[in-house]
This record gives sequence, C-alpha cells and structure tokens, in this order.
Amino acid sequence: MNGIYGYDYYDEPVRQTVSNFNNLTMWLIVSLVLAIIGGAVLYFLFIKPDKKIDNKYLSWFKEFFNFRKMLIEDLLKVTYLIGAIFITLYSLALIATNFLGFILFLVLGNVLLRVVYEGILITIMIWKNTTEINKKMKK
Repeated sequence: MNGIYGYDYYDEPVRQTVSNFNNLTMWLIVSLVLAIIGGAVLYFLFIKPDKKIDNKYLSWFKEFFNFRKMLIEDLLKVTYLIGAIFITLYSLALIATNFLGFILFLVLGNVLLRVVYEGILITIMIWKNTTEINKKMKK
C-alpha cells in the first residue's frame, strides 16, 4: 500500500541513492572538465615557456610543475622515520609476552624497513646523478 505521499516508505532510500549517484556523476563530469582546462592553463603558463620568471613564487611553481624540485626524497625520509618509530614502539608491546619476538621484531623490522627505503632512495640518487651527467654532456 502506498504511503501518505504516494510511494512506499521503503522506496525513499532507493530514490535517495539514485539521487546521490546522479549528483556524484554530475560532479565527476564537472571535475573532469575543470581539471582538463586547469591542466592546459598551467601547462601553457608554467611548463611550456622557456623564459625565466623573475617572481620567486611563480618560479617555484614553474620548478614544481616541471618536476625540477623533487619532493619524494624528503617525503620518503619522513615516512621512514615514522615507520621506524612505529616499529620500535609496537615492538615494546611484545616485550611482556615474548622477549625473543620483541628482539626479532625490533631488530629485523627496523633493518628490513631501512633496506626497503635505501633501495628506493638509491633509485632516486641514480636518477639525480644521471640528470647531472646529462646536463654536463649538453654543455
């Protein structure tokens, strides 16, 4: 039987879900169009021109969008420190239950984390050195 407003009470969640989906789809399309326009504008303002920008803020944007200033190295160092502190503190939870597990988790966890991060940073260092060699060879 239909409710007061001409539809069943249980139809409302379905209608609301469809309405939310339609709103999300519309926002997806609008976001995509704005991202394409914004990307094109930033490309032609900062990446395409080879002229030097005098304003230090705009020159930072140019370096940032051209990937001349790499943020990943600093980000990796910070995440390594967070991971190492987490492994050390979490290993303390094992000290009361299993002392050998505590020692293994503390030592092997930190060593494994360090090896993984050093491997990633070596890749970045190889890229930096290759870029420097390429610049020197072009001169």
